[in-house]
Formats: sequence, structure tokens, C-alpha cells
Amino acid sequence: MNTNEIHQNDEKHESNQNNAYTNANFFTAAFTQNPYPVYEKLRKDDPVFKVMFPQGEFGWIISRYEDAVQVLKDSRFSKDMIKRYGAEHQSIFSSNMLFSDPPDHRRLRGLVQKAFTPKLVADMRSHIQSIADTLLDHLPSQETMNLIDDFAFPLPIIVISEILGVPTEDRDKFRMWSNTVIDASTAKSPELFEQHEREFTEYLTAWFAKVRKDPGQDLISQLVIAEEAGEQLTEKELLGVVSLLIIAGHETTVNLIGNGILALLEHPEQRDLLIQQPELIHQAIEEMLRYNGPVEFSTSRWASEDIEFRGQRIAKGEMVIVALDSANRDEEQFKDPKVFDITREKSAHLAFGKGIHLCLGAPLARLEGEIAVSTLLNRFPNMRLQADVDTLEWRPGMIVRGVKEIPVQLK
Repeated sequence: MNTNEIHQNDEKHESNQNNAYTNANFFTAAFTQNPYPVYEKLRKDDPVFKVMFPQGEFGWIISRYEDAVQVLKDSRFSKDMIKRYGAEHQSIFSSNMLFSDPPDHRRLRGLVQKAFTPKLVADMRSHIQSIADTLLDHLPSQETMNLIDDFAFPLPIIVISEILGVPTEDRDKFRMWSNTVIDASTAKSPELFEQHEREFTEYLTAWFAKVRKDPGQDLISQLVIAEEAGEQLTEKELLGVVSLLIIAGHETTVNLIGNGILALLEHPEQRDLLIQQPELIHQAIEEMLRYNGPVEFSTSRWASEDIEFRGQRIAKGEMVIVALDSANRDEEQFKDPKVFDITREKSAHLAFGKGIHLCLGAPLARLEGEIAVSTLLNRFPNMRLQADVDTLEWRPGMIVRGVKEIPVQLK
């Protein structure tokens, strides 16, 4: 791909939008399968690149590490979706800390982050280990499994459900609703999105009513009580925060485990090294996050004013998205970025973002990833992929990067 050929100037955007999108080869099946050659070309030739996103809006993709850090920390790039599109476009997922600016962001995040302190997360280790062991003990077969459905998905959804206080037996509903939200950027059925949003809203609203009558020690109870104690948490904010926690609380970890194990299976020398030196698990998780991170793009930002950025004019209101997985392969930041190396020294990757919107669940995701990978390797050191890696189907959408299914032979 020659980015000079596909880069469209402002005058051409209105008359030739479809052509700009088609020629860019973004968000196609081939791009989803392996976006890294496109990212490498962008970092070299067009690091601040204007493209049409699948939902039909033009915006900018930031591909270099240094630029990514600047955008993620720059308050001129707003996260407030309602400010950008108006209250009439508000959804259940709009009113939370991920899509808010200070001071609302500080208030909303403050209500939640006390449940994810390093000490509280560390205290969960033995319980998460027990969940992992139980899942592997009860596999349908001890010879093969679908890594995603049988292990990578249920582990984090059970953990976040227990933290929130919602029934773990409803996890398949959460998965369905979560997939609809995550895949919304490429959704072919707005009606399905609206249906699932309505179902999710009705479910949570009924659960909040139950908790108000009989609050417990779980996080939803704390949030409901905080609302009633005058913490200015509206019903929409309560819906937004809890839906975000359910979705973000498992999606990142599902794909951390899936992508991480896939990387080990593709690099058996690294898998063997980790088995021989289990103390490398912390570095291994960081390398998994960098090498093929679970969150490909940051969520959207919008320029709150006209901004000159790296020689480009980003107009007020234009969307800006950071390609996190591209930044994590930047040759200027990482030595041999294409190499998967679990002995890599401390990595300042951007898998969990940067700045005030740094993922507050990062310590929990890391812990779950460490336990999941270590437990799998201890149980099944000869585990191997049952399919050609090129035939694996990657999930659509513009947020997460993960494989739908990973069939593995365990013994």
C-alpha cells in the first residue's frame, strides 16, 4: 500500500469518500487478520492519517508511539461523546468515566477505583487461581479445547461478575451484549444493537432495584448507595459505569489470554523458556500485551478546538483514534518490535492506554493473565494449536483485537 496514493486531501473528501476508504484497505478482512504491515507503512509515511471509519465518519489515526502518548495525555482531545454528538445520541454506554472529561471523569472514576486497588487485587489471587483450576478440571475433554470458550472467556467474566455482584450464570447474556457493543463500529444491524442495548438496560435496571432493597458488599451495591448518599451518580451514569465494568472487565483479559497463548504456540521456544523459567511470567505478560495487544485502537477522542498536530490540521470536532497496537510496534521505541521475546526488559507499552484514562482494571487483567497462562502451561505443557494460524478468524470491530476461537490439542 502506497499511503501517498491513498491519502486524501480535504477537498477530495466530500467528493470521493468511498474511494478513500476502499483504497486505504483499512478494516477489511485482510487488515483484521494482520494489520501490522499497514501500521508499519503508516508510521513511516503517514503517521497522522485521515481515513473514513466504518460508521461513515472521517477521522484521524495516530500510529507512532510518541504521537500516541501525546494524544492520550492531551486535554484538548475530548472524550465526552455527548458534547460531540448531543444528548439525543446518548446511549447506555455514554455516561461513564471512559467517555467523560474532568471534573465528571474524576468523580466517576473515583467511585469505582477503590474496588481495584493493588492490595484488593492481590488479595484475589488465590480465588482467581481456584476459578482457573475449576474451569480446567471441568473441561468437556481433557484432550482438546476451544481456548476462548472453555477458558479465556469464562475466567474473567466470572471474576468481574463476582466483584459487581451479578449472577455468574448470566455470563452468556453479558457476552452477547458485550459483543454487540464491541462490534458496533462494523455492525450491519442497528436494530440488533438497539435490541441488545434495551435488554442490557432492562436487566441492569431490574438488578439496581433489587440491590436498593437489599444491598450487599459488592461494587454495584456500593455505587447504588453512593448515588443515594448524594454522590450525584444519576441513573444514566449508574447504567453507564456498570455496563462499562461488565464489558471492559472481561474483554481485555479474554484477548490477553487468547492472544498471549497464541503467541506462545507460534513461538514454541518462548513457550519452553517460560515453562523452564516460570519466574518470567511477569515479563511474558507484558510482552504479550505489547506484541499483539488485546485492545487494538483507543476509544474515540474529538478535537475540542482546531489543533495543529505533526504538520496536520485537525479541525474542531474531528475524531482522533490511537492505534495502540501500532504504537507498541514502533521501531523508534522498541528494539526489534516484530520479535516476540518474553525476556524483553521493562516495556512502556500502551496496551492499557496512558494519562487520566489509563485502564483502572489493568492490575486485575495482569493478575488474571498471569494465573491463566501459568496454569495452562503447568497443566498442559505440550499444548499445541489444532489449526493453521492463518485460518483463525479475528473478531471484527475497532476496539478489541482477539480471535473468535482457538482450537488446541492439550496432550
